[in-house]
Amino acid sequence: MFSKLRSGSSGGDRDLRAPLDTNPITNFFEVGKQIANAGPEFVWKIYEAYRKSDGRECSVFVFEKRCAEKLHKPKRKETVTEILRNSIKELELYKHPKLLLVLHNIEECDNTLAFASEPVYASLANIFAFQEAVTTTSSPGGTQQPPMKPGVMQREYNFLDIEHKYGLLQITEALAFLHFTGHVIHKNVCPGSILVTKRGTWKLAGMEFVEKLHDAQDGQEVPCQPWTSRLSKMVQPNLDYMAPECQQQSKCSMMSDMFSLGMIMCAIFNNGRSLIQANYSSSAYSKQFELIEDQIRNILPRVPAGLQECVLRLMNKDIRQRPTAQLLMLLKFFDDPLVQALQYLDTIMMKDPTQKSHFYRNTLKDALPYIPKKLWYQHIWPSLRQEMCSQEVLAAVLQPVLFIVQESTVDEYETFILHNLRQIFSAPKTVQAAVTILENLHIILEKTPREEINSEVLPMLYNAFDSPTIQVQNAALIAVTNISEYLDESAIKMIILPKTKIIYQNNQNDLKLVSNVLSCIERSLDRLDKSQIIDEIMPLLHEIRLNDPMVILRVVNIYRLMLSDKKYGLSVNLMATKVMPHLIPQTVNPSLNLEQFTVLIEVLQDMLDQIDRNQRNKLKLDNLSLPSPERHRPLRHQYSSDNMHVPPFNIPNLRIEQRKTSSAEDMQRKNSTGGILSGSWWFGGPSSPDSNFLRVANAFPNRRLSDNTLMTPKIRIAPSCASSPGGTPGGGLPIRRHSSIGPQERRGSTVNLSPPTGGSMPNTSSSVPFLLSSSMQSIRSRRPSAAFGGSQGGSSGLLQQLGSGMYQFFGGRQ
Repeated sequence: MFSKLRSGSSGGDRDLRAPLDTNPITNFFEVGKQIANAGPEFVWKIYEAYRKSDGRECSVFVFEKRCAEKLHKPKRKETVTEILRNSIKELELYKHPKLLLVLHNIEECDNTLAFASEPVYASLANIFAFQEAVTTTSSPGGTQQPPMKPGVMQREYNFLDIEHKYGLLQITEALAFLHFTGHVIHKNVCPGSILVTKRGTWKLAGMEFVEKLHDAQDGQEVPCQPWTSRLSKMVQPNLDYMAPECQQQSKCSMMSDMFSLGMIMCAIFNNGRSLIQANYSSSAYSKQFELIEDQIRNILPRVPAGLQECVLRLMNKDIRQRPTAQLLMLLKFFDDPLVQALQYLDTIMMKDPTQKSHFYRNTLKDALPYIPKKLWYQHIWPSLRQEMCSQEVLAAVLQPVLFIVQESTVDEYETFILHNLRQIFSAPKTVQAAVTILENLHIILEKTPREEINSEVLPMLYNAFDSPTIQVQNAALIAVTNISEYLDESAIKMIILPKTKIIYQNNQNDLKLVSNVLSCIERSLDRLDKSQIIDEIMPLLHEIRLNDPMVILRVVNIYRLMLSDKKYGLSVNLMATKVMPHLIPQTVNPSLNLEQFTVLIEVLQDMLDQIDRNQRNKLKLDNLSLPSPERHRPLRHQYSSDNMHVPPFNIPNLRIEQRKTSSAEDMQRKNSTGGILSGSWWFGGPSSPDSNFLRVANAFPNRRLSDNTLMTPKIRIAPSCASSPGGTPGGGLPIRRHSSIGPQERRGSTVNLSPPTGGSMPNTSSSVPFLLSSSMQSIRSRRPSAAFGGSQGGSSGLLQQLGSGMYQFFGGRQ
């Protein structure tokens, strides 16, 4: 990658890198373009690079000796070179996660010094230079701003609040290590000595002016050289961030480093500008330091509330008021779970596999939703990517990885994540790691390109069905359920279904696996042919032992899906002979809860409804082919009164009114003669028992059939009291039209239907015989005029003659 950059670079860039070409470090690293600078007067040029042996990304720091020859006297060249050479040795001596990590020791040639470190984005000075330039350009009085230091590169970087908090904590931890473990004073804590790595972490470097302490006492002071214009700026600390005791009293302590840290805090919240702009003048430094308290009060509102008191104490002239690095680490401002998670990640390589697994599964996964997305790919992903190569913790690492995959965009996924996952798909994995990937495969496939799915992901899934481990087989079934839309029909028919049946045959007693098999079949049913469903799926469903409620519910859901469409081939015959006999015994399964029982009953009812509709339609078509009388005979028989069963009824307080003749009888009597009635032809023919009825019908052709039968007379029910339901306001009774009354005739009733005065109710337990006997008595007691239009002296009525004739006839036969 970088070789292409070098071959395509301009002539000026080739001249700039010409001294580096002779340095032995190029035998180990491929060096690219310059990205930043750091150190005293920014003498270290930082290049992006990668290691040739393993391709690891890194940064190469180069010092060109001609810079010292050009800016200063030639005899000082060796002095500057020695200071820089020693600074790298100090970094290697005091190794700590918060100090810049040296990957390759210093290499030297006649023209350059060079060493390699972890990947660096820029120094804090480069980022401050960019912020200061932006502020100067946007400020209305930008021309009055102090000029920026020459030689410093600008790198655009926008810090988040959590990055400020985390970065300051890292530098505080580095100083605590140097002070209380290394027993040294850094003496040059400034933006040029702080490197921001590509992961976003802040690392302390710039060990050129380290002073050794005899012990770790807070107030221990050692003599030091104040800044002077008589020496080269390359061999002196940064004056703008120097503690006042170093410059004014020529002595320093670990509290001097804490003052410099306070100055950096102020610069962070002052758009990258230091509160002191000495411009390499000791007198200017002294004058501006006198006004430092006013400067602090001006910027204090921009400092986070949790850090304001700390800044005031760090910037105090009295070193006894300044907190130590150890005390500063305990500040509540830094007690942030997100910061703690990022800190633990920085030292994860020092932990054992158990600690790593717990951190990835719990701490980091819980913190990820609250960590800004920018830090996912910049800070967290590099650590996860490195840990994914370890089989011991791969299953735990996949937990936060899958969360990042789920929340990332397609471009982010393809840029940062896909390459590493591709290696996992094809590599051997532990059982836990394989199960984790398979159970969450749908999350990965949502972002993976289609060609990658077919070539990388699905082969891993198919191989999982053949795993000897039942956990992996279970996970493969779950994966098919989750990603069925990514599988084509041929894969389901030729690979998934046969392998699923084999897994079931080998593990029929595993309820969880059987449930997953059924779930897999349910999701694959749409892709199968009707013949496959009938020949392969239906027999498998009939073989399953329905003991567990979850298994029962899975089977019922499959049948419910098959009921929804005829394409699945679930015929009425199969329902009646195979499916329902298999399911009906489960309706009394005590293991089913109400919801599961309801689902089962609904499916059985749907099946029964389909059978009912099918058979009814079939039987109706069969009936249409019969002759007409035969076709209607079953219907007549069904609705015949002989087949209608009416429960017995009792009607209290009944009184039967005498039946009166109809108007048709009266009109016929007026138009007839009495001789006709006395003729022998009326009662003749005792040989026929129906002769009397026939003669009546012939004599009265207009008489209705209801008038020729013995019918119950008109009935009225008297209310028990005036207020009873159905009672009429006037005390009268509702008038009922008798079947024999003409359309215009209405007859009232004077019959008293009130209950007996004795208070007892009539016994009507045998209601029907009571009505029939009353009817006969009413008929016998009728006046002759009721049948013949009011003849007073005539013979007995027509019905009486009819009754006597029937009596004589039957009596004669006896």
